[in-house]
Amino acid sequence: MHILLVNDDGIHAPGLNSLHAELVKFAQVTVVAPAVEQSGVGHSITYLHPLLAHREYRQDEFFGWKVEGSPADCVKLGIMELAQPRPDLVVSGINHGANVGINILYSGTVAAAIEGAFFGVTSFALSQWLGNSAPRFPQAARLGAQLIQQIMARNPPTGSLWNINFPTWSTKDQSSDEPWPRGVRLTSMGVSRQRETLEKRIDPRGRTYYWTGLEPIHGHELVEGSDVAALVDGYVTVTPLHFDLTSRAQLMQAEANWSPLVIPPQHDQE
Repeated sequence: MHILLVNDDGIHAPGLNSLHAELVKFAQVTVVAPAVEQSGVGHSITYLHPLLAHREYRQDEFFGWKVEGSPADCVKLGIMELAQPRPDLVVSGINHGANVGINILYSGTVAAAIEGAFFGVTSFALSQWLGNSAPRFPQAARLGAQLIQQIMARNPPTGSLWNINFPTWSTKDQSSDEPWPRGVRLTSMGVSRQRETLEKRIDPRGRTYYWTGLEPIHGHELVEGSDVAALVDGYVTVTPLHFDLTSRAQLMQAEANWSPLVIPPQHDQE
């Protein structure tokens, strides 16, 4: 098995390094990752200037490619040029922070997996919710590699897309003997956000500036069955996604109930 490993935190991120250490135990792994952090860039691509890729070495051995571009750039470049033979899987992560609810739409980590699915390659995005605790990337990487193998053993459709999130350790009751995480749940994407946070501040020179994105988890409604609710409850969440944004129900309703849409007669303007 050949895996293209990408992320949005950059090629030096500890989450990517931990995941690489686990994936190479059962697969050939090609790393193509951003040269610097690309968090929150979504599905942006580079086309206004050349896309540069440089060889990255660790202890005098080739480790992978660092790309001066976005996570989606890394996948496109990896599949089309750098990862040969064509990868069987695209794995993105482990992200430094959760990617659940509508925050998925902003995520460079998930965008990299979506780009893999665009190419018809089964793809996974993995993220670690931090909360108030330090990340435990080695543990998350070990579990993530196991979950990837379990999902693949079930023969999912080629080109399918999976979003996996690991809970924070800060909510664990240290006096409890209950295992942590509490288990794994298949979930839907939470789409109900109950509040936005925008913090206004003044810098030492009296200028106004703003911080956004301060409530990536707790700004969402905890809808039963959603990825947000299960993650807060201490479960690893596994959510199948699709990049087709068509509203099928609305399309069918329009086709059934609307009169045909037409272009009105055009009159030349003098």
